[in-house]
Amino acid sequence: MARVIRVDLTDLRVSEEALPEDLRGLGGRALTSELIAREVPPACDPLGPRNKLVIAPGILSGTAAANSGRLSVGAKSPLTGGIKESNVGGNVSARLARLGVSALIVEGTAPVGAMHVLWVSRDGAELRPGEEYRGLGNYDVVERLRKASSGTLSCLSIGPAGEMFMSSASIAATSTNGYPSRHAGRGGMGAVMGAKGLKAIVFGDVQGATVALVDKDAFRNAAKIWSDLVDDHVITEALREFGTPNTAGAIDAVGAYPTRNFSSGKFEGVEKIYGQTVHDVIKERGGKISHAGCSGCIIRCSNEWVDERGDYVTSAFEYETIWANGANCGIDDLDALARIDRMLDDCGLDSMETGCAIAVAMEAGVREFGDASGAIELLEEVRNGTPLGRIIGNGTAMVGRAFGVRRVPVVKNQAMAGYDPRGILGQGVGYATSPMGADHTACFAPAQSVFGVSEYVDPLKPDGQVEYARALQVDAAMLDALGLCQFVAFPLADNRVEGMSAIADMVNAKLGTSLTSDDLAELGRNVLRTEIVFNRAAGLTQASNRLPEFFLTEKLPPHKVVFSIPEEELDAVLDFGPAKST
Repeated sequence: MARVIRVDLTDLRVSEEALPEDLRGLGGRALTSELIAREVPPACDPLGPRNKLVIAPGILSGTAAANSGRLSVGAKSPLTGGIKESNVGGNVSARLARLGVSALIVEGTAPVGAMHVLWVSRDGAELRPGEEYRGLGNYDVVERLRKASSGTLSCLSIGPAGEMFMSSASIAATSTNGYPSRHAGRGGMGAVMGAKGLKAIVFGDVQGATVALVDKDAFRNAAKIWSDLVDDHVITEALREFGTPNTAGAIDAVGAYPTRNFSSGKFEGVEKIYGQTVHDVIKERGGKISHAGCSGCIIRCSNEWVDERGDYVTSAFEYETIWANGANCGIDDLDALARIDRMLDDCGLDSMETGCAIAVAMEAGVREFGDASGAIELLEEVRNGTPLGRIIGNGTAMVGRAFGVRRVPVVKNQAMAGYDPRGILGQGVGYATSPMGADHTACFAPAQSVFGVSEYVDPLKPDGQVEYARALQVDAAMLDALGLCQFVAFPLADNRVEGMSAIADMVNAKLGTSLTSDDLAELGRNVLRTEIVFNRAAGLTQASNRLPEFFLTEKLPPHKVVFSIPEEELDAVLDFGPAKST
C-alpha cells in the first residue's frame, strides 16, 4: 500500500490511509502540488488551520537511481501567496521512501503555545510533546533528538525563525553527515510548520528496508546506464572538485553576477569567494572539498568548511549562500560568510531570501555594503525577534516596503537568486513566469547560455528565450517529481534521448508502467498546469508574472542592458493547452 500519514495538530490525531488510486505512481512535486490543489483552499490564510504542509519523496527516491535523494515540501506559501514546492536534499527523502510513505500531510494548528515532535517509523507515527525544544536552533534540536533516538538520525526541523512564523523561515533536513545543513528554504515552509505547532519530524530506522520494484533486473540495468551518464559528464567533474561556488567565476565573467543589491553584474572581489578559493582554503585546513550531502548522490558537490583550527563550521557552503550574503552585500570574507551560513542554518532561514533582504537594508543605509559584522548583527536581530529582525526575517519585499527602497529584486514577493535577469534573459523569463516566484531551480537558464551545455542560447538576446525557459521549467518540474537533483539536467541536456530513456525505464521497472519519455515531459507540464490553476484562484494573475520595473529601466553594468522580453511573450510561456493523460 502507498502509505499516506495524516497528522492533525488541532486534534493531535495521527492516521494512515491509502493514496488515492489516481495519484498512485506520483511523487515529489507532482504529488505535493496535486494534494495541495485538492485539499487546500487557494484563498486560505497560509498560517491558518486550512493550509496544509505536504511532504513527499520523489518517485525514484530510496532506490539505487543516482542522485534521487530529493524531497518535496509543499504548502500555500506565506511569502508568495501561491502554491509552493520547496526542494531539499539530505538523508530524509530516501528514508521516508524506504519507510513506505508516499506522503506526509500535516494539517490543522496546535493550540497557541503548544509544541510537538512527530516520530515516524515502520510501525506508524505518533506525536510527542516538544516543549523542551522550544526556542532552540536546528543544531541543538538535532543533537537532542539524536540522543533520544537510536541509529543514524534523519529529521526535519525548524529554528526560531519558523517558531516566529517569519516568511523567510526554512525547514532544515539532516545531511548525510548528520548536520541540519540542508534546507527547504524557499517560500517560508518553516513558518507553515511553525504555525502548525510542529518543531520537528523524526524518521525511524530503515535498516534492511528497500523500495519495492516490479522488475529488479530491468531497474538495475537502467540505473547503471543512468549512473554512467551522470558520472561521466564534465559538469559532474567540475562540481565534484570545486562544488557549486565554482559557478561564481562563470557568472561574473558574463556580467550577470548580482552585486550590491543588483546594481552591477560584476564583483571586484569575486576571486576571494569563488570555487577555486573555497576549494583551496578547505583543502589547506583539512576540511572536505567533496562529499555526498544527499542520499544516493554520485556528483558529490557538497563540501565542509572548517575554521583555522580545523573545526567544522558549516557544510554545503554553496554558491547561492556565498553570493546572496557575499557579493550581493559587497562582502568578500569567506570566514565571515561561513559564520553567516551557520547562523542561517541554525536559525532556520532561507539564505537567498535573507541575503537579499540584508542587501536591500544596506541600500537603505541600515548597514553599509561590505560590512560583514553588520550583516551578522542583523542576523542576531532576526534570531532575537526584535522589530528590525522581524522585518529582515519576513523577506526582501518586506524590507523594501519598510525602508522605501526602489530596487527590490523579487517576483511574487520572493527574492531572486544569483543570476541577474538582465545579463541572462532566459533566467528573467523563468523568474517572472514560474508559479514558484523568482526561483532559479524552477528554470536554471545558465545551463546552456553560460556553461555551454547542449544548444547555445545567447543570454543577452531575446531570441529563443521564451522557448528555452518553457522547456527548462517543464524539465525542472519533472525532475522534482522524480526526486532527481537538478544538476542531472546538465548530462540530460547533452544526452537527451539516452537519458530520458534510462529515466523512463527506471520508473517503469519500479512501478510496472509503460511510460515513454514524452509521458515524463507531460508529467512536468501537468505539474505546472496544476500550480497555475491554484495560483490564479489564490489571486495571482498574469500581472504577477512580471519583473520589478527597475529591471526594465535601469541598465546593468558592464553590458548596459535591460530586461527586454515583451509582456505578451511572458504571458505565453506556460500556455500548454489542455492536459494529456499519462
